[in-house]
Amino acid sequence: MVVNYERLFSARSKSLKSSEIRELLKLTQSPGFISLAGGLPSPQAFPVDIIHECIEKVFKTDIHNALQYGTTEGLPQLRNVLAQRMRDKKNIDCELHDILITSGAQQALSFVAFNLLDPGDTYITSAPTYLGALQAFHAYQGNCECIPMNDEGIDIDSLRRNLKRLHRTGISPKFLYAVATFQNPSGESISLEHRKELIEIASEYDFLIVEDDPYGELVFEGEPIFPSIKSLDTKGRVIYIGTFSKVLAPGFRLAWVIASEEIINKFALTKQSSDLCSNMFVQYVAYEYIKGGYLDIQIQHIKQLYRHKRDVMIKALEKYFPEGAKWTVPGGGMFLWVTLPKNVNTRLMLKRAIAKKVAYVVGDSFYPDSSNYNSMRLNFSYSDDDIIIEGIKRLAEAIKEEMATPYDKDEYVGGV
Repeated sequence: MVVNYERLFSARSKSLKSSEIRELLKLTQSPGFISLAGGLPSPQAFPVDIIHECIEKVFKTDIHNALQYGTTEGLPQLRNVLAQRMRDKKNIDCELHDILITSGAQQALSFVAFNLLDPGDTYITSAPTYLGALQAFHAYQGNCECIPMNDEGIDIDSLRRNLKRLHRTGISPKFLYAVATFQNPSGESISLEHRKELIEIASEYDFLIVEDDPYGELVFEGEPIFPSIKSLDTKGRVIYIGTFSKVLAPGFRLAWVIASEEIINKFALTKQSSDLCSNMFVQYVAYEYIKGGYLDIQIQHIKQLYRHKRDVMIKALEKYFPEGAKWTVPGGGMFLWVTLPKNVNTRLMLKRAIAKKVAYVVGDSFYPDSSNYNSMRLNFSYSDDDIIIEGIKRLAEAIKEEMATPYDKDEYVGGV
């Protein structure tokens, strides 16, 4: 008898959706293909020699423990230096027992969903928002309430109106998710005033804030523009997620959560049932890296590198993109957001772009309701300068051709 796997899969398993970005990454492996889609750090940003030195230190000082199982919460030495760094750099009041090490920030998002969302529970996020978070929350059948963005990040007035509406219908959101600084995908940030208001609103309506902060230290000009939301938190309402993926190496799959004792304990129990503990060897390497003072030096290098790459992409956009195209100019991070004229559907246009061997991420991927069909996310951190320029040239050709192509108006209403 042939196995009927579909009958055996759980309802939760059947609800899972593939990542459009991951599917695009498979497609862009062919020779000559230029991908402006993936959120990949530049290989030039990997401190290979320093990592090698740190590995040698681990081998000389504590290799047997580094190759052993560790505590679920994470290597105490690493958590201790992270706590010190969070106090110094982020003004977050925390100690090592407030920190849990996770296998990448995506695992932390999964823990948020597992512990806070029952099927049908409501959470809030901006629109657009990080696709990986939507995947994690969708996997646990969360119901998303989208709040539009404005020049100060999330639209506070719209948030209040939606919360009042939900309250009238007896719905109490569990949490609000935000990439507050240099957001993925838009590259924009929540203003200081709105960060303060978010804390007040969360207290008023009794929900948590999940602050995802992969890009907060990648500031292209000056010091960090705003304090973290967690640093404003005096009541334990903010779950802070940090990661080594953008400032060290994504292959380490190493991140951390700062939260109240109750949440850290729940996440630790979840992690025990998931992977027992994160990779101990890379935890030791990361500890040596921070202890040796290399991380701050590396961040300065990354900031200069990515600022240059951003400027290269902006100049190419100004030179090659047609009139009517608009884009953000982020002050940090890895992405910018392009909005095209209303008669361009970026999902339909993707086939044309792929034929020209260039890829982007369609904007509606970052909207739970698949709206905003004429936008796209571009990554400037990964490719070399000449590749960025050539990619923008190819993309501009696709856009111009799409704009010149007659279309059925009804086909574009509401996206695809």
